[in-house]
Amino acid sequence: MPQSANDIDESSEEMEEELKSKSEVKREMHQLQDFAQSLIEMSKHQRSRLPLSEDIKDAMILADKISNKHEALRRHIRHTARILLETDLEPIHRAIEVMANKHQQETAKFVRLEAIRDELIDQGNDAVEALITEFPQIERQKIKQLIRHAAKEKKAEKLGKHYKNLFTYLKANA
Repeated sequence: MPQSANDIDESSEEMEEELKSKSEVKREMHQLQDFAQSLIEMSKHQRSRLPLSEDIKDAMILADKISNKHEALRRHIRHTARILLETDLEPIHRAIEVMANKHQQETAKFVRLEAIRDELIDQGNDAVEALITEFPQIERQKIKQLIRHAAKEKKAEKLGKHYKNLFTYLKANA
């Protein structure tokens, strides 16, 4: 029982924080359903890398089994969202961010290797020496041969086998 008017104000503020409007509850549930659907749409390999509880893993297995039954899958997504409501989602979100970032890192590496390849073809020996200094495991004779063949292809404006071989060699050794 509140002792003073100040206590009444504090308890009413606490109740307001605890109570959510129906709209807020629906929005949160729709977000959880969207998240559950995105988890279900992930490949099994991607899901295996996530820190999922046993309940969620079981829900994912069932979702895979009923993926071709639209209405059952829709109901199951709602069920999975209710399971997610009781789960700490922070570790799952962090794991998904790490997976997405890894893809971005691989893309950046791919772009960097293409730039190195083009630089090697355009600049020749100076670029080769700089590359060998940076990556000592690269064989000088092999890289020069690949650059020579790729430069011929580029000059003939028919990028093909040797151009790709140079990139593959750089990918494996740089």
